[in-house]
Amino acid sequence: MHMIIMDLKLDNLCCFRDFHVNFSYPRKVENEYLEGFPNFRYKKINIIMGSNATGKTSLGRVILSIFNFIDKQNADIITRFISNKNKVASFSMDFVDDNKLYRIHAVFDPSDDYIYSSENIKVHIVSTDICLRDNYESSAKRLDSMMIRSNKSNYIIELEKLRRLPIDSIFNYGIKANKEYLNVLEHTLRVLDPSILSVNRIEELKNAFVIKMADKSIIIQDGKMVNDSLLSSGTKAGLDIASIVSSIKLGTHSLYYCDEKFSYVYSDIEIGFLSLMINELKPNSQLFYTTHNLDILDLPLPKHSFNFLKKDDQCIFVINAADYLKKNTDSLRNAVDNDLFSVAPRLDEIENL
Repeated sequence: MHMIIMDLKLDNLCCFRDFHVNFSYPRKVENEYLEGFPNFRYKKINIIMGSNATGKTSLGRVILSIFNFIDKQNADIITRFISNKNKVASFSMDFVDDNKLYRIHAVFDPSDDYIYSSENIKVHIVSTDICLRDNYESSAKRLDSMMIRSNKSNYIIELEKLRRLPIDSIFNYGIKANKEYLNVLEHTLRVLDPSILSVNRIEELKNAFVIKMADKSIIIQDGKMVNDSLLSSGTKAGLDIASIVSSIKLGTHSLYYCDEKFSYVYSDIEIGFLSLMINELKPNSQLFYTTHNLDILDLPLPKHSFNFLKKDDQCIFVINAADYLKKNTDSLRNAVDNDLFSVAPRLDEIENL
């Protein structure tokens, strides 16, 4: 099974107001389409950039919460993100699983006591088989007509339509008790800290490893370092980096959201790891990757892979580079350096200090 997000709309959730981002694209690119359906194109690599407080991390949290809401059928998972509880909040997501296109549309009406129940929560779910000649747009049109005819029911009953989906594994990369994970972990940590000699499993303990250095050893158990003060912040981040890299290499997931795992890591190392992730990403998979590193703009990726989040009057919206740069000769790096997308941080405020 595979999960691919095609379209997302958010309103009054976190800092998102009338927010819309689409992950299809018009022109065919090698390997960026649903396997067996060459016209069904989707953005396989999604680099998400933007200044501080523009919603990069929040976007990942909301996406994860939507899937958790589907799985747990607990409205609190979503309602805790509602920004103004006196107003209607909603989300809509189109996603692919097992050659079917699904749409879940949820509306949360305000209540006098701010308590949400089935009385003020409406969820509609429709789906359609993806046919051989379909693209996303033609499939989405069928969903549009189905939404008009869909019947209203208790939101928990409606969510049962998605019970079979592999929701519980989304974003849960974790620690793997296998040789592949150990190999990735050792090489990842040694890249980040050359003083590390080796990483070995501790057979007597579950999910436990020991990092061996020349003059000390550091224990890792269940993804946590027992004496982490002995390592740098960048090396500590290696645990999360190893988890997502090993998952991509093994193809244990199809949807990945890597949120600024390289904040403390040298630029060339980050580019090296991102290139590895992209090269190892399996068919019918999708990677979301947030970063502040402008050197990533120089990677040989399609322009539609780059999304810039911008906050304007407390409203966040997304700018896709391909909407502005139409020619193959257009330089993405030059566009950002010249602030074509108007997403540069407001450095003038520093001058006012």
